Amino acid sequence: MKDWLHRHLEQVRLTLSRPDALLMLVMIGLLAGILAGGVIVLFRLVVEGTLAELLPGQYEENFEGLPGWLRLLLPIAGGLAIGLLFHWKANGQTLMGVGRVLERLTYHQGYIGFREFLLQFAGAAIALVSGHSVGREGPHAYLGAAAGSLLGQHLSLPNNSIRTLVGCGVAAAIAASFNTPLAGVIFALEVVMMEYTLVSFLPIMLAAVSGNAISILFLGAAPAFVVPALEMGSLQEMPAVMVLGLLTGTVAACFIHLSQAFSRYGKGHPFWCQTTAAGLVVGICALFAPEVMGIGYDTVNSALIGEYGLTALLLILCFKVLATSACGGLGVPAGMVGPSLFMGAIIGGIVGHLMELWFPEVSSSTTFYVLLGMGAMMGASLQAPLAGLTAMLELTHNPAVVMPGMLAIVVANLTASELFGKESIFITLLRSSGFDYRTSPVLQALRRIGVGSVLKKDFRCHDRMIRRTSAERLLKEEPEWLIVEEDKRPVALMHAVDLARHLQNAQAEEGGVDEIDLMAIPAWREQIAPISIQANLQQALEQLEERSVESLYVESASATGRYRIYGILTREQIESAYHY
Repeated sequence: MKDWLHRHLEQVRLTLSRPDALLMLVMIGLLAGILAGGVIVLFRLVVEGTLAELLPGQYEENFEGLPGWLRLLLPIAGGLAIGLLFHWKANGQTLMGVGRVLERLTYHQGYIGFREFLLQFAGAAIALVSGHSVGREGPHAYLGAAAGSLLGQHLSLPNNSIRTLVGCGVAAAIAASFNTPLAGVIFALEVVMMEYTLVSFLPIMLAAVSGNAISILFLGAAPAFVVPALEMGSLQEMPAVMVLGLLTGTVAACFIHLSQAFSRYGKGHPFWCQTTAAGLVVGICALFAPEVMGIGYDTVNSALIGEYGLTALLLILCFKVLATSACGGLGVPAGMVGPSLFMGAIIGGIVGHLMELWFPEVSSSTTFYVLLGMGAMMGASLQAPLAGLTAMLELTHNPAVVMPGMLAIVVANLTASELFGKESIFITLLRSSGFDYRTSPVLQALRRIGVGSVLKKDFRCHDRMIRRTSAERLLKEEPEWLIVEEDKRPVALMHAVDLARHLQNAQAEEGGVDEIDLMAIPAWREQIAPISIQANLQQALEQLEERSVESLYVESASATGRYRIYGILTREQIESAYHY
């Protein structure tokens, strides 16, 4: 039974190494979505259950009900606890959230370890329970990505498939966070995978559906935000929508710039000092505006129904930007998506109040501007305009917001990226942590193809010393390549035709030797290096450069622990696969 299962899994792995293994990827993506959805449900139950026990009143995030001294000390204590946890257990790794997922995808083929999974779970839970100005969506995305990655690693799937499973986990996690499966798909493709292909699209869609279904099953179908019915009053409001986009883009750029500044300040200090300092900033801000603590969905819902006045909104916005920038820049392991929606809602509320004050005859409800601000801020700070628009559409189930939403998001994105020259908050924090983030269409194409789908299997292995009769028998099998071995390990690659030519020349000579040294006869030979069957073509190309060789042999450990050679991979094959 074990041998049958091993052979079956081996065939699955070879199938998944192809860039067009759609049906198999969809099935694995469904499993990853279910697993990621279960992880998110567990995380939310832990955090929400703890908050219900800790905070007074009947509201999940009633940090406003705490006395001032506790609002000051709680984030400080949480920051210290996070810092000490990572100091003792993280082995120097402090970057978490979506930025860490991007780094693992870019440089490590999406491999995420179980230790990091546990650190993200515990660190984010402490941050949210202690009232740090962060969101749960970043940790959700990381935990979902880790669930998909660990599933792929457990099954020893090829790396191109593990990358897709990371995207599946992210989509399922975001879908489970907001009950917005389409926004989860777009977020995974636009922010994390940064590609739109059929082979990645369908598994990620099914993963988002399954993750959302698991969330609804255990947590119910209640939306994250309660949005009243709304629509734009007239086209006369379009200038106000553009102004909203401009203000949102400016605040997004300020938020990203402050996060960079805090990150630069934190360098050179112990991590526990950074997270404790972040808690201190949050605590001070919470003395003046307790709404900045926690995820803040209750505050967003209040803004949607217009409960805050103009002065209160301005105060909350200033302190929220400062507190969230400190948390993001100083390394608190939680998310930036929730705070971006919070800040966007407050900006929209400010514009809505001003419109009601100055142009009451043409102004729509404040709710309309709050929602536009949420989409615009998410799009500008994450540099993910389509994800922002999709989230806005799914939250309202109202296509009337699409046209003004598109305008607000475009203006906000252009303001942040072109006017102020800011990249997304994730890439900014990634670079601030010392990682040189780069990607390109060529690398994306190479990452989608596993070595198992392009290798050549027409080869034979033999020790460098071979008898004439053995060589003749070997050539009767008509292999294209010969792998020359010493001490049971490959050392060179040669064409079988060169051995055949040598035998013909030796037959024409009298008294030819019976034993042939494959490393001594006239032949075209190249040094050869190993690569795992799980690798993709990007890794193969990097291996060729690092080892200064022209060919690779693709190998994998068998069920008995012995290594098996699957085939040969040359530089020409890699280039041909990419061009094809």
